[in-house]
Amino acid sequence: MSVDHYENFPVASLLLPARLRPAVRDLYAFARGADDIADEGDAPAQARLARLEAWRAAVRDLGAGRPIQASLSEDDRAVFARLGDTLARHRLPIQPLLDLLSAFIQDLEVTRYADEPRLLDYCRRSANPVGRLMLHLFGHTAPEDLTQSDAICTGLQRANFCQDVALDHAKGRCYIPLDCLARHGLDPHDLDALCAGAPVPSPDAWRAAVREQAGQARRALLAGSPLAWRLPGRIGLELRLVVHGGLRILDKLAAGGYDPWRNRPILGRGDAFLLCWRAFLTPRPDAALAQLP
Repeated sequence: MSVDHYENFPVASLLLPARLRPAVRDLYAFARGADDIADEGDAPAQARLARLEAWRAAVRDLGAGRPIQASLSEDDRAVFARLGDTLARHRLPIQPLLDLLSAFIQDLEVTRYADEPRLLDYCRRSANPVGRLMLHLFGHTAPEDLTQSDAICTGLQRANFCQDVALDHAKGRCYIPLDCLARHGLDPHDLDALCAGAPVPSPDAWRAAVREQAGQARRALLAGSPLAWRLPGRIGLELRLVVHGGLRILDKLAAGGYDPWRNRPILGRGDAFLLCWRAFLTPRPDAALAQLP
């Protein structure tokens, strides 16, 4: 299992109240569908951009309470018909949906991030809206709840960036900020050799860069983790499993020497018992923040 901000969307999970499962499925269909427009298939970039812009116009129409005017395919209209019902029924904001679309559009235009602030701005729009939508569904939207949810979602996505350096490279992207690479004396063009399994001049420096990024992911997950122990019932348990899943990926990344090119960490069936045990029986993990370098 990949720590991906959509693959961790709790679609129809048994932990979710039955009344919310259709809404979560509809939100997931939107997020997954828009992400696939940006990433999947062989359509040219301009066609992808035009379709995402049509989706953005459709979201704005829904938010304004007017019929959708954008030119959509039949399949896309089905997604938006269900989404419109969910937005109205649960009184959900449209800004998280617009933020997601802006991030997917950015994926078509930006392949490198100069520094940490630019990467965090991307995470703010590509990952954090998922958590915010879930909190709105459950009615937990206090400022502290939203801030800690953002930290968890950003941490998960950054763990995914560490996990999937080679997969992202195959799409022409790199989510290790250029200033991080520069601190370690690295040339981003060496990624070609790394992802091909060829020797590179500074393998230890590359592992150090991944270690730095994994540390940032861990800090974010731990900073947000009090939310998972504060929220009641099923949503709290679901979120504790998500937090521990992200931390487990980072543990496996460390055990593999921060070398995701040769030892890409994944979660398997053998991890399920450990994650459940940690979610049910262990104290919240944010005390570990004080032990991080």
